[in-house]
Amino acid sequence: MQIEIWSDVVCPFCYIGKRHLEQAIADLKMEDEVEITWKSFQLDPSAQPREGLTLKKYLSESKGMSMDQVEQMTVGVIDRAAAVGLKFNFDEAIVANTIDAHRLLHLASEKGKQGEMKERLLLAYFTENKNLNDKEQLADLAMEVGLDRNEALRVLTTNAYASEFRKDVQEARQIGIQGVPFFVINRKYAVSGAQPIDTFKQALQQVNTEMQEDASCAVDGQNC
Repeated sequence: MQIEIWSDVVCPFCYIGKRHLEQAIADLKMEDEVEITWKSFQLDPSAQPREGLTLKKYLSESKGMSMDQVEQMTVGVIDRAAAVGLKFNFDEAIVANTIDAHRLLHLASEKGKQGEMKERLLLAYFTENKNLNDKEQLADLAMEVGLDRNEALRVLTTNAYASEFRKDVQEARQIGIQGVPFFVINRKYAVSGAQPIDTFKQALQQVNTEMQEDASCAVDGQNC
């Protein structure tokens, strides 16, 4: 079963949705039956990081909200994250333009480490408040998941994988994706947003049943 997921590494609901999907897969004991591919998407392609600009300050400035309003908005997200074992620290989160992180994920995909790289980037941003604009820090994270640090740094200091990044973004537009996370199963079914675990389980079970029926028809030589 192929699952393609459009998401951004600074999207809190992408991290929560990732956990919900993982729990659904575990509950159904389908770990060996699912292959996940992470697709690039930017929540804010125009993000312009600057020294001392935290996420909360950025949200206040860009959305015209008071810091109290921003605080109230993030509390609910923190609680949802905690419900699936994630610790979000928005106080020190640093605004990032994520194109470099996405290019790094394409490198990791070629090396068979995309899942590990995705998880490491999400943890680095939301829990550890790493600066994802910093190419040296990104290279360190790549090394932590088993990639060659020098190769990662070469990618980050050139335009490598920019075309792969743009292809994902263009495909998202063609499909009509306007928000993330967005999950596409076997290029047939879509789940939008950080849906409850049961919603993912129902989708996975439905697709799995159809796959088994199709396989049975093929074996029997029937036109089902």
